[in-house]
Amino acid sequence: MSKRILHVVTNVAQYEGDDRPTGLWLGELTHAYDEFEKQNYIQDIVSPLGGVSPLEPKALGRFVADASVMKRKNDASFMKLLENTKKPSEINWQDYDVIYYTGGHGVMWDFLDNRELQEITKNIYENGGIVSSVCHGYCGLLNVRLSNGNYLINDKKITGFAWCEEVLAGVAKKVPYNAEQISKERGAHYEKKLIPFAPNVVRDGNLITGQNPFSARITAEAVIEALNSK
Repeated sequence: MSKRILHVVTNVAQYEGDDRPTGLWLGELTHAYDEFEKQNYIQDIVSPLGGVSPLEPKALGRFVADASVMKRKNDASFMKLLENTKKPSEINWQDYDVIYYTGGHGVMWDFLDNRELQEITKNIYENGGIVSSVCHGYCGLLNVRLSNGNYLINDKKITGFAWCEEVLAGVAKKVPYNAEQISKERGAHYEKKLIPFAPNVVRDGNLITGQNPFSARITAEAVIEALNSK
C-alpha cells in the first residue's frame, strides 16, 4: 500500500503590522513533493484555514528557485492544489504516515497555535508516524504536546531556521518571535550548521527536521529512508 504524506502550508500573505509580502517558500514544498512522488506516495496539502496558500516572492528569485521549482510553479494543475488546500477539519489523521510542515515566514503567524494541526501531529506521532518539518515549518511543532503533557520536541534533537539566518535575511526585527530560542525553552536539543544556509537535516527517531530552504530535499530523503526502514 502506498504511503501517504500530509504537507502543511501557510495562509499568511504578509508580515503582521507590515506590508512586506510573505507566504509559502515554494521550493520547501516542491523539493519534497518531487522526492515523494518518485516513491509513488499519495500526497495531500492542508493549511490552517484551507483554501489559498500564497507564495513568498523571494522564493521565486532567479538565484533561489531552481528549474524544478519553476516547473511546478508553471504547472497549472499543481498550482491549483495550492489554491484549494484542505482544512484541518477535513483531515483524518489515521490516513497518513507522515506530516511535513513547510516554511516561509508566514507560518510564524498561523502554525504556532493551531490546535487542530497540533492534534493531527500528536496523533500521527503517537501512533508511529513520522513528524517532519523544514525551515520555519518547525514553528508548527513548538507547541505540540503529547498525551502525557510533554512537548513533542522536549529532549529531542531538532533543527529549523536559525536566529543567525533571520539576522542575515534582514528580518530579525520583523518576525514575531525567535523560534530557535523557543525550541530550546521547550527542552529541544537544537542543532544548526556552523555555516548559515548550509543544508542540514536532523533525525531523532520519528522526528525529522531540516534547517533551511536548502534542506528540503535531504529532509524528504531522510523521511523516505525512515519509511523504508519500518
